[in-house]
Amino acid sequence: MQTAYTVLILLMLVSVSRLVGRVIPLPLPLVQICAGALLAWPTLGLHVALDPELFLFLFLPPLLFSDGWRMPKRELWRLRGPILTLAVGLVLFTVVGAGYFIHWLLPSIPLPVAFALAAVLSPTDAVAVSAISQNRLPTPLMHMLQGEALMNDASGLVTFKFALAAAVTGVFSLANASLTFVLVAIGGLAVGVALSWLVGRLRSWMIARGWDDPATHVVFMLLLPFAAYVLAERLGASGILSAVAAGMMQSWLDLLPRQTSTRLLNRSVWSLLEFAFNGLIFLLLGLQLPDIIKAVASHETSLWPTLLYRCLDVVAIFLVLLVLRFVWVQSIWRLSGLLRRWRGKGEMTQVPTARSCWLLTVGGVRGAVTLAGVLSVPILMGGAAFPERDLLIFIAAGVILLSLIAACIALPLLLRGIEKSPDDKRRNEVREAWRKTAEAAIHALETEEVNPQDAAQAALAAELKARIMSEYRHQLEVFNDSAEAQALAFQMDLLERRMRLKALRAQRLELYSLSRHHQIGDDVLREVLAELDLSEANLGAVK
Repeated sequence: MQTAYTVLILLMLVSVSRLVGRVIPLPLPLVQICAGALLAWPTLGLHVALDPELFLFLFLPPLLFSDGWRMPKRELWRLRGPILTLAVGLVLFTVVGAGYFIHWLLPSIPLPVAFALAAVLSPTDAVAVSAISQNRLPTPLMHMLQGEALMNDASGLVTFKFALAAAVTGVFSLANASLTFVLVAIGGLAVGVALSWLVGRLRSWMIARGWDDPATHVVFMLLLPFAAYVLAERLGASGILSAVAAGMMQSWLDLLPRQTSTRLLNRSVWSLLEFAFNGLIFLLLGLQLPDIIKAVASHETSLWPTLLYRCLDVVAIFLVLLVLRFVWVQSIWRLSGLLRRWRGKGEMTQVPTARSCWLLTVGGVRGAVTLAGVLSVPILMGGAAFPERDLLIFIAAGVILLSLIAACIALPLLLRGIEKSPDDKRRNEVREAWRKTAEAAIHALETEEVNPQDAAQAALAAELKARIMSEYRHQLEVFNDSAEAQALAFQMDLLERRMRLKALRAQRLELYSLSRHHQIGDDVLREVLAELDLSEANLGAVK
């Protein structure tokens, strides 16, 4: 029962932290870390023992799957060059540069273990950056950070596993590691794509036979990242890349027909799961902080001097990570400009400025994946304690905190004076999509042949057909090219939505009244209320 109470308390804190984050001007991850640390204070004394392997398996696959699902694929492909240099090149650059620095700064950490720590410090968290910047980052930079976070989760953690294996076995060959890295990566991607495709085929087969219950299909989606991860790991491939690939593949397969209710439920469930898991990870970091600090200073005679030196070590490592990232971003952009001129493509249309370089540098916030990875470090190595495991966790936790604090301070300053320009291209694409779909609907209704049994039914069918077509013609008027026509159509649309919202709320109040007076049963109340809620949701936000 104690475990059940602990889980319920943590879930409640995740919800409360979201509300507190709206009042306190701090990023949500920092609020959750502070809440966890307060909960672990000796007065309250909540202690959560974490099994590293269970922690890695429970949290990473669904988070990586969700990242792969949500990532805009076209932007990922369009920015594939910068994203790959950040997600792969920068990871390797960080592993070598920061690894040697950590070993030099802390000789008690063996070089392979230092490489493993540098690898697990490489993945970034675009969700935390978005929360801090409040979506004020320029769209290309935000897409680059999102794509980097998606890809370097995999590259960083795969590199981390190789470094750990080298630390445990004492054997490392660059040629063998490079070949194995490629095979493991390709194998993981193949397993994730194949399994996701098979699940999609299974769902299509079920739908064709009328087995389209939304709850059943959503459960399949919830199990898919764990299945992809486990299957890839059992086959010797990368479970991390498998989960990412499964999410990206499933976002294409999610367009199955007759699955509207499943998609609505699926999005809600995954939003809830992602929010809860991200919150739990940062809460658990806060809960572990007292134990981490105690473990780091347990072998020393004095607490505060030791803690001060360790904090200075963390600051030094964080500054080196920052410098390495800035040097890489500047170098790659300069090299890209030289290559474009050498290939005769001229200068870049958007020349990177110092501010954009610093935005990309400070935007590399460490988060949930770094914590999940470092907590998966084995407790024992060859029967003995893993070297400096507590110090590794302390450094990772400190870098996460410092990166969040630095972004919280620096990003608003760097974004000062920058007004996010409207995404005209995206807005035009939305308008064109609505226009084309409305035209297709009108064409389908015009060619629809209704064969009613009598004249009364023919008149009724014609009236309904005209009514539906008039709604689609109204949509075409809204997306007319004339600015005056658009303004008038939008004004009429807003007025209509207000009237419909008022009518729906009156329906809901009457429904509650009928239920209070026992004129309808609870089953009828739930059914009608669900329809009214869906109709109101379809209206969107009404000012």
